Amino acid sequence: MNSASANMASENTASSNTTALNQVTLNRIWSRLILTALHRAGVVDICIAPGSRSTPLTLEAEQLRQDGKSVTLHTHFDERGLGFLALGLAKASNRPVAVIVTSGTAVANLLPAVAESRLTREKLILLTADRPAELIQCGANQAISQKAIFGEHADGFADLPSPTESIAPGWLLSLVSEQLHHQAVNGGSVHINCPFPEPLYGNVDDAGRYLAPIQTWLTGDKPYLTFSKTSTSLDTALTQWQTLQHKKGVLIAGRMTQADRHAIQRLAEQLGWPLLCDPQAGQGSEFAGFDVWLQNPDCVSVLNQAECVVQFGARLVSKRLGQFISSFAGEYWLVDEHPGRLDPSHKPAYRIVARSLQVADALAQDLVALDANVAGKNWAKSLAVASNKYLALLRQQCEASNTLSEKTFATDFVHWLTSETDLFVGNSMAIRLLDMCCCLPDVAVFANRGASGIDGLIATAAGVQRTRQRPMLCVLGDTSALYDLNSLALLARNPLPLVIVVINNNGGGIFDMLPVPDAKKDAYYRMPHGVEFSHAAAMFGLNYLRPTSLLEARYACLEALTQNGTTVMELTVPEGECGRDVKALFDVIAHAHLF
Repeated sequence: MNSASANMASENTASSNTTALNQVTLNRIWSRLILTALHRAGVVDICIAPGSRSTPLTLEAEQLRQDGKSVTLHTHFDERGLGFLALGLAKASNRPVAVIVTSGTAVANLLPAVAESRLTREKLILLTADRPAELIQCGANQAISQKAIFGEHADGFADLPSPTESIAPGWLLSLVSEQLHHQAVNGGSVHINCPFPEPLYGNVDDAGRYLAPIQTWLTGDKPYLTFSKTSTSLDTALTQWQTLQHKKGVLIAGRMTQADRHAIQRLAEQLGWPLLCDPQAGQGSEFAGFDVWLQNPDCVSVLNQAECVVQFGARLVSKRLGQFISSFAGEYWLVDEHPGRLDPSHKPAYRIVARSLQVADALAQDLVALDANVAGKNWAKSLAVASNKYLALLRQQCEASNTLSEKTFATDFVHWLTSETDLFVGNSMAIRLLDMCCCLPDVAVFANRGASGIDGLIATAAGVQRTRQRPMLCVLGDTSALYDLNSLALLARNPLPLVIVVINNNGGGIFDMLPVPDAKKDAYYRMPHGVEFSHAAAMFGLNYLRPTSLLEARYACLEALTQNGTTVMELTVPEGECGRDVKALFDVIAHAHLF
C-alpha cells in the first residue's frame, strides 16, 4: 500500500471512530449503565409499568435477564399498585427494589408508596422516564414537571440530562453510586429522573469508543464506587446499662423481624421485666391485650411504678401505650436502626440507631457477664395475671356465641395461623383489633404503619409474599380492599397459598370509635358502599368464600392456606357493631378486678 492509500485508510478509520452515536443508542447505553450499577448494588427485583417513554429502561432491564443476571421482573398496569408491590418486595427482603415507569401522571401515582418508604425506610429506586427539557411546559403530550415531584418524601433525587456523548459515562455511574450509598446507609427512596429524547426505538449501534474509559468496570462485577462504613459502638450504652438493669423496667417491642423479637424475649426472660409487644413484633407475650387493660386504674398504677423504659422498634399501634410513654418521667431508651426522630411525644431519650437484635443481645450478654441480681426482676407479674384474666374473659364471650363478629374474629385469630404462615395486617380497625384482643403466635408480621394509609395494602402483601415465598394470611377492611382492587390482578396466577380476609362492615368502621357527629357519620365518614366482593374475586379468577359462622370461617381459612392460589374470604358483619362491642369491652375492663 502506498503512502497516499495508507493516509486515506487512516482518515477513514478516524472518521468512523468519531461518528456520533444515534439517540436510540445513547438512551439505551445510559439505561444499561444505570441498571448495571443498581444490580451490582443488590437490586434483584425490578418492577415495570407499561409505557413508551420508558422503553430504554424496560428493554435494558429485560436484557439484564437475558444476560443471565439474577433479576426478577415484575409487571403491573397500575403504577400506584406497582409502587406498593415494590414496597412489599423491599419490606420483606431488606434489599433495594427498582421501579420503572413512563412519564406524566404515571410518576405521580408512585407518591403514596414513596411517602410510606420515607417513614419506614424501605429502599425504593424510582427510575422515571421523562420528556426532554424542550418538551416541558410547552403543551407537549404526556409531559408534566417531574423534577423533585416527590419532594421531601424521596431521600435522594437526581435529575439527569438527556443522554449525550458530551458527558462521560463515569459521571453517570459516580452520581448513581453516590445516591445508592446514601440509600444503603439511611434507607428510603431515591428518585432518578431520566429524560429520553426520541427516537426511542431502533437499532443500537456499537458504543465501544464511548464506553472505553469504563471497559474494565463493565467486564467486572464490582460497584463503580465503594464506600467504607464506620462501625457503631455500644460502649456508651453498656456503661449506662450497668445501672439501668437493676431498676424496675419495661421492655417494648415495636416493628421488628422474628429474629429481633426472639432476642428481646431472651433479654426479657433474664431481666424479669414486663414485655409489651406491638402486633408488628409478631409473637405476643404474657402481657398481651395491654391496649385494653391499660384502661384499668389498678393496672395503670402498677405500670406507673416503672423507673425505666427500653423500646425496641418504633411506630406503635396502641393508643394507651403511647399515652403511657408520653407521661412517663423515668429514663427512656429508644432503639431503632432507622435514623431520625421516632418518638411522637418528644421525650428526652437515649436514642440508639442500631438493629434491635444487636442491642438486645449486647444488653443480655452484659447481664451474663456481670452475673447481675436484678432488683426489679418480676416486679410487674400482677400485670401478667391481669392480661390472662382479660383474655380469658374474651375467650368466654367468644365461645359462648360462635357469632361471627369483628371482636370474636380477633379473639379467635390465634387459631387461624400456623407456624408456616406469614401475616400481613391492614390499617384502621384490623390491626387495632388484633392489638386489643389477640396474643399472636410466633409468626412474621408485616404492615404499612408509616403513613398508616389504606391504599396499596393488597399490592404490598403481594410483594411481601413474592419475596418470602411462604403461605400468607392478609387481613384488611372492606374500604381498604375497595381502594386497591386493581392489585388483585397481581394475585391472579399466584403459585402460593394466600388468603385475603376482607372484613365487610359496609364502610369505614373505624369512625364508630371516634367522636364524629352522628348526623354526618354515614355521609362524610363511614361512607357505606353496599357492595360485596364475590364479583371482584371472579373478575380476577380468584377463589371466593363467604362463611357465616366463626368456626366455619376458621376451618375454611386453614384449609385454603394449604392450597396454592389466592382466596378472597369475605366476613360480613353488621355495621356499627364493632364500635359498640369495643366500647362495651373498655367499660367492663375499666371497672374489673383483674388481680
